[in-house]
Amino acid sequence: MSESAPGAATVSDVVTALETAYPPELAESWDAVGLVCGDPAEPVRRVLVCVDVVRETVEEAIELGAQLIVAHHPLLLRGVHGVAADSTKGSLVHRMIRAGVALYCAHTNADSASPGVSDALAEAIGLRVLAPLSPHTSTEHGATGIGRIGELPEPEPFGAFVERVAQALPTTEPGVLGAGDPDRPIRTVAVSGGAGDSYLGAATAAGVDAYVTADLRHHPAGEHLESVGRVPALVGLTHWASEWPWCGQASTVIGAATAGTVEVHISTRSTDPWNVRAG
Repeated sequence: MSESAPGAATVSDVVTALETAYPPELAESWDAVGLVCGDPAEPVRRVLVCVDVVRETVEEAIELGAQLIVAHHPLLLRGVHGVAADSTKGSLVHRMIRAGVALYCAHTNADSASPGVSDALAEAIGLRVLAPLSPHTSTEHGATGIGRIGELPEPEPFGAFVERVAQALPTTEPGVLGAGDPDRPIRTVAVSGGAGDSYLGAATAAGVDAYVTADLRHHPAGEHLESVGRVPALVGLTHWASEWPWCGQASTVIGAATAGTVEVHISTRSTDPWNVRAG
């Protein structure tokens, strides 16, 4: 084990800061959050924050000389019986361990925390957050839950709002799509980072003008728009773009907790699988 310089931050220090901001008890029962690999006592001088743990972000961390990757999506979400180096995920675990890089994942606990993933998305778009979209069953941690309901400073046409969202987030090949009347005034907005079509009903019940989320599927979106009565217009994002603003939020958490002794880098490498657009 490496000797820590006096006052140097450790993996454990960063984990404590992250778990204070994103309490593990807020994670869904099926989720896998926490330290995946690495020694909690090891010193940390550089951290890479990203959405996905993939070959590209692991190599980015090693190139930076980072001792810790903080990711939103778990690397090992489902139960595994081994991490052989000739398997896709096992090869990443071996690569990190050999390079002395620890991995910590904050997933649905970061989704539900306040502030959390959807707060970062709302802030990027320019919304003032009012309440959770789907409140957490526990009130111990305040106004927590999946998604957020917010409002714009002034109403604007839906067409302009879709453009606002596109300008606020990283550019992706699939881009940003809108479904609704381009002239409809938009003031109240629900957002949910990540795949959020399961909250279409919650957005409708909240009475918002628009709902922004990722991975909207054909049938749920189509049935939503065909519903009787007034329903929110839809803005569809890629999964990575919708959650990338959280990286900045997590970076701030780490920086504040380590008093500037740790360099925090935010990965800007898109880990969306879609990288070619026809035409």
